[in-house]
This record gives sequence, C-alpha cells and structure tokens, in this order.
Amino acid sequence: MINRIGVAVVVILIGWVYMALKPPPPKTCGSINGPPVTSPRVKLSDGRHLAYREFGFSKEEARYKIIVIHGYANSKDTHLPVSQELIDDLGIYFLHFDRAGYGESDPYPSRSVKSEAYDIQELADKLQIGKKFYIIGMSLGAYSVWSCLKYIPHRLLGAALVVPFVNYWWPSFPNNLSREAFQMLPQSDQWTFRVAHYTPWLFYWWMTQNWFPSLSFTNIEFFPSVDVEILKSLSETPDTGQEKITQQGEYESLHRDIMAGFGKWEFGPTEIRNPFPENDGTVHIWQGFKDRIIPYTLNRYISHKLPWIHYHELPDGGHLFIFKKNHCESIIKALILS
Repeated sequence: MINRIGVAVVVILIGWVYMALKPPPPKTCGSINGPPVTSPRVKLSDGRHLAYREFGFSKEEARYKIIVIHGYANSKDTHLPVSQELIDDLGIYFLHFDRAGYGESDPYPSRSVKSEAYDIQELADKLQIGKKFYIIGMSLGAYSVWSCLKYIPHRLLGAALVVPFVNYWWPSFPNNLSREAFQMLPQSDQWTFRVAHYTPWLFYWWMTQNWFPSLSFTNIEFFPSVDVEILKSLSETPDTGQEKITQQGEYESLHRDIMAGFGKWEFGPTEIRNPFPENDGTVHIWQGFKDRIIPYTLNRYISHKLPWIHYHELPDGGHLFIFKKNHCESIIKALILS
C-alpha cells in the first residue's frame, strides 16, 4: 500500500514538473480560436507570415527607405516621434514589422540571431523596397541589426543601434569587462539572463513562477527619472495595437526573444567587418549614460574595437530617449545624411 502511494506521489510530481516546464501551444493568428489577422502580411519562403506597417512617403517615391526593428515587448505599431516636415523634406519611407511571434507575425520555434537577418531581407524583397535599405534597431531588437551587419551587409545603406542590447556571453569579449557589466544589473535580471543562456529549457518555468522576481524593468520604479517622464508622456497617447503584442503567447514573443538574444552566438560584434569600406554608408550606436537596462561599458568597448562605428553617448539619456522628438530626429538624420 505504501509503495503504491509513493509511486502515485512520484507520478504526480513528474506530471506537475512536466506541466510547469512545458509552454502552452501558440495561438497563431488566423488559426482556429486564434486572434484574427488585421494587418497586411507577407508570406515567407518557409510558410511563415510577417505582419508589417508602412509609414511616410510611398516606397516608389521615397529617397530613403528605413526598416524599423522594435524591441522587447513592443511591435510594428511603435510610434516614433518624427515630424511630418522631416519626412516630407527628406522623402522618408518607414517599414515597421512584427518580429517572429510578436503581434500578428507567426511564431518561429527555430528563431535565432541569424534568422532575424534573413527575415528582414525576405521582407524587403517581398515588398520590393529595393536592393539596399537602412535599418534602425532598438534595445533587444538591436540584435537583429548585429545579425544584418554579419549576414546581409551587402543589403545595407546604413544602420543605427539605439540603446542596443548586450549579450554578456559574446565571443571575443574580455571576461572581466563582461563580468563587471553583468554585475551592474539587478540580481533578478542576472538570474533571468543566466537561465536563458545556460538552461533555456527552464525559461518558461522561470518566467512564470512566483517564487523569485524575473525582470526588473517591468517595474516603473526601476527606471531613472528621465525615462519616467517619457513613460508618463507616452501613457497619455498610447500606441494602438498594444493589446496585440503578446496575443499569440508570451512564450512565443517575449520568452523566445530573450532566449535568442542571450543564447549562444556564432559570432561576436567585434568580429564583424566594416560593411562600408568605401565610406558609402555608416553604422551608429546611440547609448544613454543613465540607462539602467543596458550598461554603457560594453557598447563603449565595441565602439573602441570597431572605429568605423560612430558612437553617440547621451550624458542625460536613459533607455527611452528615442521617444523624444529631438533625439529621434537626430538619430534618423545622422543615419541617412552622414
């Protein structure tokens, strides 16, 4: 009798562990019981769909074509504070898209740093925006920019990495520098990124358990005062479509994004060659000194190792300064007019 009870307890525990570790299936847009498709989408060669939004000048008439890559917990509906006057004066076409699993773009279980570049390339080809284009990547979305610089540099006219994410396990980075930057983070973030890097099979459980905190930047108290002011102003005119960001499942959007970014890379940024040896394009890093999410030390190091990168550090900038009109327009003008 006791043995039977013991076996039953073990079976129950195994079942509980299995359910705790196993993420739920995605609620793919357009599927039965899934969210509806409300945005234009392109179908990729592997059958997946990417949702997109076009803004500004028409692609047929535009002089400058910029693909905007959103960050963590965001989407193609992110509004950049660019004046209509600047758009008209320069003739800018913006292409925003939902990265895999976000918004209305299909989930991609095999998503990786490398796949991000080829998603962007195929999106550009499907929409026929031309052989070459500019890219802007924000925060965690900046790993897509590193991917483009590595795998499709021949398609780029220029690139801007705004408060770009850093992977503390990048190859070719000095261990002491990565360690010092990593220790600048709150303990909760350190553990979250460790789990994503070393034990991704545990990540769903880690992000859904209630015993330990996971990410600090989900709390407004974590942000410096300069970012709090921006968050308050953004809350007064929220972006449309915010409710769609994780509608296909947080695991397919937020969790996979972190696991891809903080997983094992095939390369480190300092190994990338200058994509514009003839000075026919530029690459920029924009960093806020007061940013509490992205330690500035590693991005400074990258700019020192790669002198062809134009490094801009804002002494009073936090993590969200791109959402201030003057900074946003400075980023765009530096990218396309350098």
